[in-house]
Formats: sequence, C-alpha cells, structure tokens
Amino acid sequence: MEIEKILYTAKTRTTGGRAGSAKSSDEKLDILLTPPGLNGAGTNPEQLFAAGWSACYIGALGLAAKKLGTVLPKDTYVDAEVDLGMTGEAYLLQARLFVNLPGLDHSTAEQLIELAHQTCPYSKATRGNIIISTTII
Repeated sequence: MEIEKILYTAKTRTTGGRAGSAKSSDEKLDILLTPPGLNGAGTNPEQLFAAGWSACYIGALGLAAKKLGTVLPKDTYVDAEVDLGMTGEAYLLQARLFVNLPGLDHSTAEQLIELAHQTCPYSKATRGNIIISTTII
C-alpha cells in the first residue's frame, strides 16, 4: 500500500553502527548506542524498536476504543519485548507485546488488540515478517 499523505518524517543520522551514536535532525534524540548484551552507556536498536512500537500501539488501542465506543483506561500500558536472534547465519527479530487494559472485560480487550494490530503501522510493517505474540495481562 502506498502512502497518499505523509504525516511526519523522522530524520536521524547514525554513525558507528551498534557501537556508535544516533541523533535526530531536530536534536530531540541524541543517544549513544551499545550492542545488545554489553554494559555500555547506550541503548540498542531493539530497545528503540520496542519503545516505538509500544508507544504507537497504545495510540492504535485508543483509536480502536473510539471505534468500539469505549474508553481506553487511563493507566493502559504495553510491555514490549523484542528478541534479536539467529537461525543458521540469518539474523532475525521476534516480538511479544503484553497489553494491560485494566478494568476492561477480556472480550473487549481482545477486540481492542485485534483492531490495534490492524491500525498500528509497526504491527502492519512486521505482519508476516516476524513472529509476534500478544498477551493480555
């Protein structure tokens, strides 16, 4: 599917790869990068991906709630876990989303999660490309 209207463009410059740094064009993001599993001062791409996806997914849950005529609980949260792994020589990602929708019945929560996966751009981008599980907590 092709984008008809661009809403936002993120611009970053990364140097040094996984042991480098990344900075956004507006300088609101300025971080050190450290390869996963090392005790460096920086974060890693998997953590950034997990944070971005979970933030976007909460927004998608809010849109889903409006569509269903319900209110997204104020203290909703999503814990995202992104694994970097290998199969043979190939590097792969997989992810787990743990969604807390306090006060909502299980059926409504399941509907919100399904709708959110249909709306969230991160969910769309990963669908069919990586293994994803979503759990209501």
